Amino acid sequence: MELKDTRVARLALLLTPLVLLALLPNLGCTNKEAGADVMATVNGRKITRTEVQKWYDSQVADAPQKPSEEQADTLRLNVLRGLIDNEILMQRAEKLGLLATDEEVNAKLAEIKAPYTQEEFDKRLKERNLTLDDFKRDLRRSLTIDKVLNKEVTSKINITDDDITTYYNQHKAEFNLIEPQYHLAQILVTTQPNPQVKNMKAQNEADARKKIQMIANRLDSGEDFATVAMAYSEQPDTAQSGGDVGFIPESRLTSDKIAFEALSKLKPGQYSAILPLYNQGNHQLDGFQILRLISKEAAGQRDLKDPRVQQAIREQLRDRREQLLKAAYYETIRDKASVDNYFAEEILKKAGTTK
Repeated sequence: MELKDTRVARLALLLTPLVLLALLPNLGCTNKEAGADVMATVNGRKITRTEVQKWYDSQVADAPQKPSEEQADTLRLNVLRGLIDNEILMQRAEKLGLLATDEEVNAKLAEIKAPYTQEEFDKRLKERNLTLDDFKRDLRRSLTIDKVLNKEVTSKINITDDDITTYYNQHKAEFNLIEPQYHLAQILVTTQPNPQVKNMKAQNEADARKKIQMIANRLDSGEDFATVAMAYSEQPDTAQSGGDVGFIPESRLTSDKIAFEALSKLKPGQYSAILPLYNQGNHQLDGFQILRLISKEAAGQRDLKDPRVQQAIREQLRDRREQLLKAAYYETIRDKASVDNYFAEEILKKAGTTK
């Protein structure tokens, strides 16, 4: 539902003070007692400048240019806010007995490392200014937070058949495909340097040809397409999801005659041969790709009885409800925590906003 400009303006005016209030520290407190290296405390537990800087450095490692001072402080403030929320949840996990175990951390670490050689994995850590201990500590925190949110929020979500029916009846048009749709996954190798890609990046056409052939050989030997895409695809937006690009309308695919012809011969689950990828503007070779057809949807109205329709609606309703409940949960646990954000106070004092 779209809102008129005047309503948006009123909402902005209402939300701005709330956002500012959420970011403002307890102005009556100082960090003299806590120490100069302490940027915040959560129920008395310290979050240090060293920790914030480490995660800040990790986030800007791939940035094409150095951020300005204001941009840097904004990012540090966001990093700190995330660490504060994480600390609140970690303390909640302690009370609930949900801290991630060493076995869980090691199992997740092995899963993450699987697509890489040890040398490649160590290189990625180094590029982000992280040690293995840093990574495992963050992994433990992430697993612990997932356990807390699952127990306190996700496990309590129930999407009923009536919910699904109601949504379908109100959004029938969403399930009427006016043309066939192709659900695709892609592995891409480009011929030009890309600073966003660190793993075995092809630097020129010769490198690209060698790399895409190596990828094709791995697929032909039976390796999983998604795993190979995560390890070697040079499309950052889709690599982490196993190369999944979602559903593409047939009309968009026909503009690339080579790719469309290859896809037309595939059955669901099959992948194409190596395909050249040309720039639509100057028709120069941009790289190579291998496409996998996950499924093909014919045009027409999808019925509510279709299990895929029910699953799609269920997932969408669950995601929406989960986002709402998690946002509300975060607000309630913040309200119950004692937080002193000394860095936010420091920023305001520099600007002369507070005395």
